[in-house]
Amino acid sequence: MKILLATRNAGKVSEMRSLLSDLPVELISALDLDDPPDVEEDADTLEGNARKKADVLHAYSGLPALADDTGLEVDRLEGRPGVRSARYAGPKADDAANRRKLLDELDGAGDRAARFRTVIAFVDRAGVHQFEGICRGRIIDEERGTGGFGYDSIFVPEDADRTFAELSADEKNEVSHRGRALRLLADYLRDRLE
Repeated sequence: MKILLATRNAGKVSEMRSLLSDLPVELISALDLDDPPDVEEDADTLEGNARKKADVLHAYSGLPALADDTGLEVDRLEGRPGVRSARYAGPKADDAANRRKLLDELDGAGDRAARFRTVIAFVDRAGVHQFEGICRGRIIDEERGTGGFGYDSIFVPEDADRTFAELSADEKNEVSHRGRALRLLADYLRDRLE
């Protein structure tokens, strides 16, 4: 089975390939396609964005498509940045600007509890299947670590003392939101491939 990863984010592609490496599937990404369509992530929910991306790339390629949307939900900020995590500091902002905005908003806050939530949509001729993964933790005061992407350098998972950016890829995949959602997808695909 060939599956299209509906993302151009090289960090996500690497994580997905690592987490699905034991399946008898060939994974390609939107980076491997000639001029794939851009999909505007304008849904109000992670579920909506994931499904929209997977639907569009499945229709474009004819391949089963896998898409995710991830949000960092901070308790003190009533769930923000949430579905707007990738564009938190503005539509053209980079990861560093998003982290700065979040840290500025939490400056002096005692409650820094947060959770990463990933929703994966898998779309093929049989329909749409969605899987969710959650990783609880906290936002620290300053960046630590050089690995990962997004908010990884300021997020420490529950029962840990290192940020996602300080963990090895294998360590992160073991506890991360995306890892949990992808393991559910992998179980589903294994059942289908047997």
